[in-house]
Amino acid sequence: MKRAELLSTLGTHPTYDLVVVGGGATGLGVALDAVLRGFSVLLLESHDFAGGTSSRSTKLLHGGVRYLAQGNIALVREALAERAAVLKLAPHLAQPLPFVMPSYKWWQTPFYGLGLKLYDVLAGKAGLGQTEWLSAQETLAALPGLQSRGLKGGVKYWDGQFDDARLALALARTIERAGGQLLNYMNVALVHGLPAVLADGARFELSLTDQRQAGAYRVFARSVVNAAGVWVDAVRQQSLLDSGQAMPERIVSASQGVHLVVSRDFMPGRHALLVPKTQDGRVLFAVPWMGALILGTTDTPRQDLPREPQAFESELDFILSEASKVLSRPVTRSDVQSMWVGLRPLVGSNQAKAGTKSLSREHTIVTDDNGLITVTGGKWTTYRSMAEDVMQACFEAGVLPRQEGQSSHSHVLFGALANRNGLAVCDPPGWHLYGSQEAEVRACPGAEPELGLGLTQAMVRYAARHEYAWTVEDVLARRWRALFLDARQAMAMAPEVARILTEETGQGAHLTDFMALSQKYH
Repeated sequence: MKRAELLSTLGTHPTYDLVVVGGGATGLGVALDAVLRGFSVLLLESHDFAGGTSSRSTKLLHGGVRYLAQGNIALVREALAERAAVLKLAPHLAQPLPFVMPSYKWWQTPFYGLGLKLYDVLAGKAGLGQTEWLSAQETLAALPGLQSRGLKGGVKYWDGQFDDARLALALARTIERAGGQLLNYMNVALVHGLPAVLADGARFELSLTDQRQAGAYRVFARSVVNAAGVWVDAVRQQSLLDSGQAMPERIVSASQGVHLVVSRDFMPGRHALLVPKTQDGRVLFAVPWMGALILGTTDTPRQDLPREPQAFESELDFILSEASKVLSRPVTRSDVQSMWVGLRPLVGSNQAKAGTKSLSREHTIVTDDNGLITVTGGKWTTYRSMAEDVMQACFEAGVLPRQEGQSSHSHVLFGALANRNGLAVCDPPGWHLYGSQEAEVRACPGAEPELGLGLTQAMVRYAARHEYAWTVEDVLARRWRALFLDARQAMAMAPEVARILTEETGQGAHLTDFMALSQKYH
């Protein structure tokens, strides 16, 4: 349904079985699960789909090697099963990726190797490959560019990799194809719990504002799920205060994760590097992605919740210093092509000062007295199982009737197509990312030549016509990952992208805003 048509529907003050607030991994997962069960669903996102944390992950589908070290076996087992599910549901956007842990002390190879053998056991039939012990020579062959001095060997294991923003987009288009409705750039001004359930079962009234055309709307809902990521507390407090209830205690403590992108020349192989314990105990990744190399990540408490968080100097110094220790060539700030920061919603209450390592990465679901259901925490890998848990919470709270339907475990996502040409997410971005829709994209005007980093006019036009893109940021940050790969090159591409978007949408493409944003990524 086109936006204008959907807005016309909202003008009639419709009632939905479920309204989801938040268009990141969690909210999209919940909306898809609900619509596959046959419920009428409206999803509302105040920015762009995956515009916050969900486009700023480490791009890994993983069981959580560090959670294994903490003894959280149940979380690892669930995540490994869900890892396999995502790889099956979106093979054009997610593939297995081999990792190597190098050993610089004699005991590290057998110690980490035995732990990762347990990782294989927990994965069972969902495993992606067997853990292997590597000699020093084999380790260097897998990780060209690794520091060879003092190298004793290594351990190779398997996890998954994906394009987070485009997976979110695939979820959005799958929801729409299944009959759900969704809107980005739609502010939810108020989630008002009604004093009595209406005749049609509505428990909530929501006040909405369209950022694109400045229209105001009211819709009703039998149930509302608050899936606003690190911002869930603000939505929850707004709703409960409106109902005259006391200010609820905060349930999210945010952690900031910083990622730096450098040239693949630093480590040109097709294996990822994992250092399980740096000088201060944190983990360091070096992951090939989209033809570049991601270095990260940090885990720093943050009290404020800005839309565009910035890296602290200490975080940049940490990543550059630790990467330079394990790579044969030192990494400096001048080598950084792009950097991004994501705020992780960790489950906790007023605990940020104590650090974030002790806070839970598992998701938490809270049902308030007015029936509002809030979900937060978790990670991309387990988005599908989180959605199932949220639906169970809706049933148990009595805000929706228990209802089965199609399984999200077997319902492949929009565009799913086996990667027949062998290209993977670690390769430079190209037409293969569209999966089964490649021919449709190529049919748009301007399939050749490229604007830069593999992007063509046809791709920009397709993003505007079919992928909910409105701004230059939408295109260059999430429909195509140019801003995340090379901020300067993205800035050079931006004027032409803005011209095409304006031609397609008839609205301003926010070029000036994008130019200011790009400075923060470099």
